[in-house]
This record gives sequence, C-alpha cells and structure tokens, in this order.
Amino acid sequence: MELDEGLGPLADEAATVLDDLAGRDAVGRLLARDHTLWADDPTEIADRLGWLDCPGSMRAEVPRLLEFADECGADGLERAVVLGMGGSSLFPEVLDRTFGSRPDRLDLEVLDTTDPAAVGRVTADWPPARTLFLAASKSGSTIETRSHVERFWAEHPEPGSFAATTDPGSDLSTLAVERGFRATFENPPDIGGRYSALSLFGLVPAVLAGVSVDGLLDGAADLLAGDLAAAVDANLAARLAAAMAAGARTGRDKLTFVLDHRIATFGLWVEQLIAESTGKRGTGVLPVVGEALGTPDAYGDDRLFVVIGDPGDDDRDGLDVLEAEGHPVLRLGFGVEGADLVVDLGAQVLLWEAATALCGAALRINPFDQPDVAAAKAATQKVLDAGTAPVVPEQPASAVLAQVVAGDYVAIQAYVDPASEAVQDLEQVRLAIRDRLGVATTFGLGPRFLHSTGQFHKGGPPRGVFLQVVGDDPVDLDIPGAPYTFSTLKQAQAAGDLETLRSRGLRAARVTLDDLTGWEAQG
Repeated sequence: MELDEGLGPLADEAATVLDDLAGRDAVGRLLARDHTLWADDPTEIADRLGWLDCPGSMRAEVPRLLEFADECGADGLERAVVLGMGGSSLFPEVLDRTFGSRPDRLDLEVLDTTDPAAVGRVTADWPPARTLFLAASKSGSTIETRSHVERFWAEHPEPGSFAATTDPGSDLSTLAVERGFRATFENPPDIGGRYSALSLFGLVPAVLAGVSVDGLLDGAADLLAGDLAAAVDANLAARLAAAMAAGARTGRDKLTFVLDHRIATFGLWVEQLIAESTGKRGTGVLPVVGEALGTPDAYGDDRLFVVIGDPGDDDRDGLDVLEAEGHPVLRLGFGVEGADLVVDLGAQVLLWEAATALCGAALRINPFDQPDVAAAKAATQKVLDAGTAPVVPEQPASAVLAQVVAGDYVAIQAYVDPASEAVQDLEQVRLAIRDRLGVATTFGLGPRFLHSTGQFHKGGPPRGVFLQVVGDDPVDLDIPGAPYTFSTLKQAQAAGDLETLRSRGLRAARVTLDDLTGWEAQG
C-alpha cells in the first residue's frame, strides 16, 4: 500500500509529531499492547487492545461461521437484518453497500434507527419467516437494539430466526440463551465497539452475505506483518497519525475524505472510528465524509484532505487544484489493478484503527474511551421517564447560520426516515452551507450519529453549529414491554441530545426542513 504525502503547510508539524512518536517507540508499544503509551491508568485501555489480535485469533472462528451461514441457507432463510448501532452496525453497512451478497448467501440489511417507518418496513417488505434477525450489541443493553429485538420477537417468536453477537455474560447473551436463539456469538470482551470490524461483529454479517472472511483477515494480517511492523518513518499508520495530529494541533482538524467509488461508504465506518476516538478534552480530528468535492473558494484553511483509491477524473483534477492552492492532500492506495478488494478493505480497516490509536497517543488522549456519550443517554432516559417528549421550539435557520464563523463546522442532525426524500434534501442543504459559508459540514442520521460523531460534538473543539431536524411520524409502533413507542424514543433521543449540547454552551437548535430548504433556495 502506497501513501503519497502532499502535506504542504503541515509538513513541519507532521515531522515533529513523527519524531515524537519515534522517540516514544509508539509503534512498538502499540504492538506490545502497552497501555502506558496513552496513560498510566490502564482503565479502558488495557482491556481495549484485542483488535490487534483479530487477524490471527479470528481464524479459529471461520469454520463455525461458514457452517452457520450454510445452515441458515439450508433452513430457508434468505435475508439477514443486523440490529445494531455504531460499531456493531457500521462495518456491516459498508460490506453490504460495497460487495452486496452472493446469490447463494443471504441478503444483508442493517437497521440502526428508531424511526418507526423504517422499523415497520423490515417485516412489511419481507416475510419474517425467511429473515434472520441478528442482534448485535457489545454491552447487550443498547436501547435501540433491544427495542428492535422485542418488536420483531413479538411479531415472529421463532428462535431459529434470531441470533446474537455480544460480549460474554451480557444481558443480550442471557436473553439469547433463554429464548433459544439459533446462535449466540460471544466476542472477545477486550475489543471496543468502534474497533470491532474484524471481530465477530463484522465477520458474522460478512459470512452471511458471502463476503470472504479469510480475505478480510488476510488483508489485515499482511498489513500487521508488513507496513505496520515498519520503522516509524516508513510506517503507514504512524505517518497517517502524524498528519492527523499535526492537523489537530494547527487548526487543520477537518479531515476530509475523498473515496474511491468502490468503497464510497467506507466513510461511514471511519467517521465513527476517528470522531469517537479523538474528539475529547477539547481536541480531536473531525472526519468529513460524504461531502462532494467543491472548488477552492468553498474551503477555509482548516482542511486536510485524504484520498483513498481512485476518486475519478473530475475529483482527481479538483484535488490537484486544491493542493496547488496550498491545501494538504494525502493519497492512499486502494484496489489497484489485479487486487482483491476484500483483502484491500481488510488492510484499510486495520490501518485506520492503528493510525487512530497512534493519533490518540500523539494528542495525549485515550482513543478507547467515550467520556461524553453517557450524558446524552442520561438525558434521553430522563425524557422517557417523564412519559412524554418535551415541546422543543424551532428556531429560524437563517438566525442559527448567521452565527457561523470561519473555522466552525455545521452538523446537520436528521432524525428522519433514512429512506425519505428529506435525506436528499438535507444533503443539498449541506452543500449549500459549505459553498456559501465556507465551512466544513457533516450530516448524520439520528440516532445513528449519537453512536458515531456524538462524542466529538460534545467533547471535541467547541466549533460546531448543530442543526437538528426531527421528522413527523404519521405511523407509530409499540415496543413490547416498554411504556413508550418508537416515535417517543426517537423524540426523546433528539430532545436529550439537544439539551446536552446546549448545557455545554454549544450552538444547537431545532429547525424545520422547510426552513432549511428555503434558506438554500435563497441562494
């Protein structure tokens, strides 16, 4: 794998960071699982480094995984729906959108929303009797996943239609045994959610869809034995980490991804990895994914571009122009002629995991904890306990956007049906904000982003302006065993997160879709 570093104004700072990593033997200590690379206290570090073992340790799981997939097909199951959030669902989503499913395996889908319309479609569009519901939660208590399980179990209480991936001894593991699920896959507990792509959380969906598990592990193993074992100055992960940390230190902290069309959704996974790992203690690297490339006048001096693979002729030319204008541009190889894309993807996963961990070391933060996530969960529970979601006044979009200044980023948080036209409308609004205000933009579906960029929003640099859009729910669904519905849960999650952002003095407002599209139309 090749890395072309057009660091430009970041070159000196990146060299300083790389020297620091070399002086601390950061790569050697990472590979030795030395928690003191990040902190003297081993809490949420020493027990979060198992992802480094996945290229080897997961080999023993392959026969069982293949047998499981064979049995599912033989028993007439045709579709697998992953019920998960964050690290339990984002890599399966990448696999589905990148490779699809083999004809002799199951179609793969991911459900990571509490929007009742989306939840209802899961069983309305496909017979439950031909569906495998794969509940995936490290903790086993994720409220969205447990709500999905209860809903679909009430509709189709057939143990052979359910399986679970979770940590040993979790509530979900206990439930799976009690109800006699077809299979329970207990993942090594020393692997954090966002670092779990090459563990059972990623490999079970992969084998069900017919994606080569051996290929994913081969790519990661090759990187581990090759580029990741190299000296710091030749180490791909260390060089990426140095560039990211240099950007965070000098204000170029908006890491903007331009991706090969073959892995266009890889950004969904890497966004969570980087944002949740680095966005804390007032610092961090904000990954910007899915933002179409613009002209130089759309960008401030807070950008660092990273290209993975071949972005296509137009974007390639545009990036050359941006680099000539003084923007740093990193170009990382992927999928060259004759390459196995599954193998290359496995290598990319481990590379970015290692680079993010080393970036945390360079920034003197713990990349394995998420100290600011609990606040939004607590605020959501407070709303649920109250019985009804509060009425949240909507503010004029123009007034909120008038607060944006250079160096800020605007985050659109959309609690809407993922299949609705609102998503496309908001993507257009996003680009209009970028082009007219010259700031970085992100787009997140709620509640998915709470398990992804939510940590950065609250713990990273306080430069965000947050626009929350909450869709109406003309049809609602009960959650069996819960005193609230899916719509109430969605509304509570939106209200709880908004309250948490505001309690920290951040610029956050609820706005309407019509108001935002009206602002866009004004030109």
